Amino acid sequence: MIICSCAHVTDRDIHNAIDWMRASDEHVVITPGRIYRALGKKPTCGGCVKLFVANMRSNPSLSVPRELCNLRADLNKTA
Repeated sequence: MIICSCAHVTDRDIHNAIDWMRASDEHVVITPGRIYRALGKKPTCGGCVKLFVANMRSNPSLSVPRELCNLRADLNKTA
């Protein structure tokens, strides 16, 4: 399915990019911008952002690295 018609990004492109990034670095924080860069593309109008992010979240490899979980809680403890 086409997710971003401006840059011609499909749901399969997004999932492949996430899987590739996670395989190359298990601690990488994956963002829409990193996915676009991994695909060699750039967003244009931003109309796809909600659908793009929803599609990202459906990927099981998109978990936040354990070391980065609860950072805000840890910062509040030290403040």
